[in-house]
Amino acid sequence: MQSLELKEIIDWLIDGARSASNPAALLKQTCERLVAAGVPLWRVGAFVRTLHPDVLGRNFIWRPGAEVVVGTATYDMLDSPEFTTSPLAIVFRDGVEIAYRMDDPESKRFPFFDDMRAEGVTGYIALPLRFIDGTVHASSWSTKQPGGFTDAQLAALRTLIVPFARLGEIFALRRTATTLLETYVGHRPGERILAGQIRRGHTETMNAAIWLSDLRGFTRLSDRLPSEVVVEILNRYFDCQVEAITRRGGEVLKFMGDGLLAVFPVAGDDGNAAEICNQVLDAVHECRASVAELTYSEGGHTVESFRFGLALHIGTVLYGNIGGGNRLDFTCIGPAVNLAARLEKIAGSLHRTVVASGSFVEACAKGSWTDLGEFPIAGFSKVQRVYGLSDEIPAPSS
Repeated sequence: MQSLELKEIIDWLIDGARSASNPAALLKQTCERLVAAGVPLWRVGAFVRTLHPDVLGRNFIWRPGAEVVVGTATYDMLDSPEFTTSPLAIVFRDGVEIAYRMDDPESKRFPFFDDMRAEGVTGYIALPLRFIDGTVHASSWSTKQPGGFTDAQLAALRTLIVPFARLGEIFALRRTATTLLETYVGHRPGERILAGQIRRGHTETMNAAIWLSDLRGFTRLSDRLPSEVVVEILNRYFDCQVEAITRRGGEVLKFMGDGLLAVFPVAGDDGNAAEICNQVLDAVHECRASVAELTYSEGGHTVESFRFGLALHIGTVLYGNIGGGNRLDFTCIGPAVNLAARLEKIAGSLHRTVVASGSFVEACAKGSWTDLGEFPIAGFSKVQRVYGLSDEIPAPSS
């Protein structure tokens, strides 16, 4: 490999690899440029940890003539034999490179190399990707060239890895920011915040079906159970709702103690209101069944029966940044949200799990509803007609 060719690749990386818009493209184009410059790469991987409650990190695998394969690894991987006996475990732990020719007897200490030899790989090097914050990530580079990598090729990879890591870190930081925003404020709010909607008062109106629920008897549970048990119960209870909501296009905006606020956006002309409300109703049935099956038992603490209340409404909300000083919350407010909150209280007083406003029932094209009557609503000048699901038998008062 000529020094001029290596310099051109490094200059391209230092300049931001502008033709690569994502990490997979960065890996693909870097490998292709190296191959064109005379480095006979066969399989290249980049392994980057991430800040995510469920995902340990992501891996990117390049092979000649194929698209980069992107995968994820869970925290369980750290204890798996495949990882603990691999060269990458040493790279992550010690931040050092691991280089072997496959005909080196010492390479047999790594079972991973058995598969590499079966593919015809002759040389391998794993290099740490050092980020500015001190964290260590990893890359691996292999070849089928007879005799493995030459000293000049290994030197080129070692030189290249520093600017490559800098760009990898930029992509990782962007993804971390996106992941954290999605985790704590939701997907759509996260997109708006990253797009620059960060000033207080940046709001917009949105038509939406509103979902507002809470766990019945939560105060009694909190009083008689240890706090860590209460947190675990809440997490399991919210699991019964969140997946059912998000899988049908809903956005969970807020957890408020034992309460959950979610919205299902509706087109501005309400043209898809029936479709959206039908999706909401499907989520309701799934959630209701999941909560009914929910039990909790640990350390002598058992809860066998969970009840919750859920109010459904459809209307216009104000959606955006609200707060004071430098502390903002991306949420939705307005009369429609207030009405949903009042309806949820009515569900409790009627010992019903699900109640809906007249506007939601009118928009919903399916489902069988029972008219529960008209009710005065605090803060509203007119009484509101409230409906319950016909297949629901009101729970006895407790």
